[in-house]
Amino acid sequence: MLKKSVIASLAAITLLGATPVLSQGIGHTWFMRGTVVQMDSNGTVVCIGKADGAEVGQTLEVYRIVRHPGPRKSAGPDFHRQEVGEVRIDHVFDDHFAHVTVTSGRVRKNDIVELRRNH
Repeated sequence: MLKKSVIASLAAITLLGATPVLSQGIGHTWFMRGTVVQMDSNGTVVCIGKADGAEVGQTLEVYRIVRHPGPRKSAGPDFHRQEVGEVRIDHVFDDHFAHVTVTSGRVRKNDIVELRRNH
């Protein structure tokens, strides 16, 4: 009886801890967050929204994953992040997406965006 109570309690705690993930959707939380998802005649849209603290006027740094050419030289990853530009948030659509303007660089769909950090 005690074992069932402990298991039920752990399950409840796990579900409560996962609530933010579930409210944003698994795709947004783990696969898309911080990604340029659209670049076309309608503009550029990133997967960062109110749930991530996005605000109009914020500047985001844009990175691209670049693979190292040739054979691996170490046990670490054979790629790195290369800064390719910056975007500024013009409009936050909802919890997940925002429209941005490219302010510098050559941004492409699937690049990574992050809030600029003051160094």
